[in-house]
Amino acid sequence: MVTDSVRIPRHEIEVRFSASGGPGGQHANKAATRAELTFDIETSAAFTDAERARVRQRLGSTIRVVADDERSQRRNRELAEERLATRLREALHVPRRRRATRPTRASQRRRVEAKKQRGELKRGRQRPTSED
Repeated sequence: MVTDSVRIPRHEIEVRFSASGGPGGQHANKAATRAELTFDIETSAAFTDAERARVRQRLGSTIRVVADDERSQRRNRELAEERLATRLREALHVPRRRRATRPTRASQRRRVEAKKQRGELKRGRQRPTSED
């Protein structure tokens, strides 16, 4: 489940397991616990045309997610599925349009006052002139 309206059927996700390198001794060398999920956006029926275009623009036509954080194959698969859903959720997110606003008169006054104070502070750092 990616969002309320988008659910990806498990048969559309290609899952492969392999040995996860790194430390861990004999267990890490023998057990195929690294999970790699591949998801093809083009062939998926989970998206509308607009959603598919948005995801393709942000992530490409194929998404590949890898997880080898845990010792368990099942847990790595769950982590990879969560990462895939998160990436798709972020790609589907439509940002709100910004509504242009004007600064208030009081905020404009505060800004000018702050600039004047800053100028005075910098003027006070200058070398004294012959008039001072």
